[in-house]
Amino acid sequence: MATIMLNGHRTWAKVSKKNAPTLVLLHGGMSNSESMLGSIGPALSRHYRIAAFDRRGHGRTADTPSAFHYDLMAAETIAFLEYLGTPAHLVGHSDGGIVALLVAIRRPDLLGRVIAIGANYHYEGLRPMEEFKLEGPDFDRWAQWYAQRSPDGIAHARQVVEKTLRLTASEPALTTEDLGTIDVPVLVMAGDDEPIYLTHTCALYESIPNAELCIVPGTSHSVLKERTRSSVRVIRHFLESRWPPDTEAPIRRSPAVR
Repeated sequence: MATIMLNGHRTWAKVSKKNAPTLVLLHGGMSNSESMLGSIGPALSRHYRIAAFDRRGHGRTADTPSAFHYDLMAAETIAFLEYLGTPAHLVGHSDGGIVALLVAIRRPDLLGRVIAIGANYHYEGLRPMEEFKLEGPDFDRWAQWYAQRSPDGIAHARQVVEKTLRLTASEPALTTEDLGTIDVPVLVMAGDDEPIYLTHTCALYESIPNAELCIVPGTSHSVLKERTRSSVRVIRHFLESRWPPDTEAPIRRSPAVR
């Protein structure tokens, strides 16, 4: 574990020294890298060089006065990929999945394949949910958990939640045309009980030319923790199988060259 400079900001990062293909794990909002390093990380680390970093205002990386924007998160990720110095696969969960899609649009030259898990491409794709309140036991528990890692301390927890709520109320705002420009292989993965409309997830899949789709039954937005082994099998299969898939009766995608 170490801190590195990304776009002029000191950032917590973890990079394996394994001589293997690089796999970058992108955590969700109001979370940190440990959520993925602790679930799918151990099994995937047997086969890949695992890398991860805590985005600004998350985990062990301090915040700045600036608002949260997905474009800025994508810029952080691009800087991290350039720091690694080699093309990498991206596995992003929730906000991390959104960021992965943005990087695929902006810098496909830095990528191998992309897995977007529980991600929406437009804020209107989210189901109506009860807003996370800034008072009460739920917030208090989260603030204490946040403060265990954050250099900014518990007093900054409220600002992080406020920034996150403003972000998700107006971003992302990608179009299906934007998604259509993605030319790296993408796996769209989700639980079958997500805070995202299933029709929205299907539209995300159908809009990306080089996409595959996996809906994991009996799971929620916490699919990586609820079905860790299954998730790892799906991720490895997607990353290690030939592209395009060699199916018996291809309709949506071009047949593989035999």
